[in-house]
Amino acid sequence: MLTEEQRRQVVDSLLDSHRTKVQGTRPSEMFPQIEIEDSYAISSMVAKQKEAQGVRIVGHKVGLTSKAMQAASKIDEPDYGYMFDDLVLQDGAKVPFESFCVPRVEPELTFILKEPLQGPGIGLVDVLRATEWVVPSIEIIDARVGEPRRIFDTVADNGAAAGTVLGGRPVRPDEIDLRWVGAIFHRNSEIEETGLAAGVLGHPAMAIAWLANKLGPMGTVLEPGHMVLSGSFTRPVWAAKGDTLHADFGPLGSVAVQFT
Repeated sequence: MLTEEQRRQVVDSLLDSHRTKVQGTRPSEMFPQIEIEDSYAISSMVAKQKEAQGVRIVGHKVGLTSKAMQAASKIDEPDYGYMFDDLVLQDGAKVPFESFCVPRVEPELTFILKEPLQGPGIGLVDVLRATEWVVPSIEIIDARVGEPRRIFDTVADNGAAAGTVLGGRPVRPDEIDLRWVGAIFHRNSEIEETGLAAGVLGHPAMAIAWLANKLGPMGTVLEPGHMVLSGSFTRPVWAAKGDTLHADFGPLGSVAVQFT
């Protein structure tokens, strides 16, 4: 475990990378003895700094929800981070490429809650009952630390969260079998990835259940009105300056973002 001073050093490095858009030193390189509890504590410390600057937490993101990504990260469960109000974007948003270090994008489903969720013991039906809308989305991820990243680095860096673009046709959770929601993901005119939401823990609502059960024993409640990103069901796609990324969710419409 790290000392509080060591954790603060990592926080300062991450905040500097947020400000300069230049990748900093990996926490696991700075302190090889880092543990996953340190990483989550660092992520929370960064979130508190942002709140002190007037940014609001509006939900959470769940990542590493596919077996392939967990195997690549050498972990056996997802991870989570915070969603901030200044990172919520609308369909067709144009974002400056210079606002990121190395942006990538992923198609996901965002759950908007109408009732609180707190574990332990939260299951699939509990999540569906507590959800008001499921919204097609694109998540922008951006690593503020260099390669080769380990799970400790990604978690400390708030799961690389850098933006969420909401769009398409929001649906009630009982309108459609969410496992079969698919996406065709384009970069400009080329199809880069395709996938089904069942790739997220078998059902995307299970990502929200996992989060509620993970945070509940810590006293954290998933609040009504909060958003929860359920995790990508494709590999991330790189974005370059001038690129338009477009996720076609079929009957649920589409979402696009352009890097200017």
